[in-house]
Amino acid sequence: MANPSTAVSGRTPITHVVFDMDGLLLDTEKFYTEVQEIILARYNKTFDWSLKPKMMGKKAIEAARVFVEESGISDILSPEQFLVEREEMLQKLFPTSELMPGASRLIRHLHAKGVPICLATGSHRRHFELKTQRHREIFSLMHHVVVGDDPEVKQGKPSPDVFLAAAKRFEGGPVDPCNVLVFEDAPSGVLGAKNAGMSAVMVPDPRLDKSFHDAADQVLNSLLDFNPSEWGLPPFEDN
Repeated sequence: MANPSTAVSGRTPITHVVFDMDGLLLDTEKFYTEVQEIILARYNKTFDWSLKPKMMGKKAIEAARVFVEESGISDILSPEQFLVEREEMLQKLFPTSELMPGASRLIRHLHAKGVPICLATGSHRRHFELKTQRHREIFSLMHHVVVGDDPEVKQGKPSPDVFLAAAKRFEGGPVDPCNVLVFEDAPSGVLGAKNAGMSAVMVPDPRLDKSFHDAADQVLNSLLDFNPSEWGLPPFEDN
């Protein structure tokens, strides 16, 4: 477990860690972008990357509403129709998902050191299974997984629902939010973690406007840059 005495001054010692999945542990955000570009091309429109942060981390139907409204196609394509259109393409892409740099190392390290870890994702269960099918060993190290269609998750990020549900399910839970560190790539996820009273490390896409970094407690270029000691967590032994 994390040793409170080793926490950086001014930071609450972290005892539990919650991971987002898409764009953080798995390189899946590119699939959503690719499919959205294909769909918009049918209507002679192009996908504007400024729309991406508004969709990331949200429940599917919430992101779909943002997509059709902001891209100006809501009069010809409903959010529900958009989800149907993209599903077939995503079903083929998701099983090819690759791990993001540093994901395996960090998960294995925390698990080996006895730090309780879990997953809190906006993805529905069926998509979670497709995305992780090549990486089941890594994801089996999570104490538990909370998905977007979990009955307790009434609202998607930036609502704190998924993170509060995650904190409740640890052994001996609920865990005090101030002792939980959340890893996220999406602005809505960082806000969800902060709304839950947790600390947030952000590993954003480099194309994301830096104004979205402000809500995070720490911003990293990659999970490879994370220093556990800064949060009172056991250090990497290869450092």
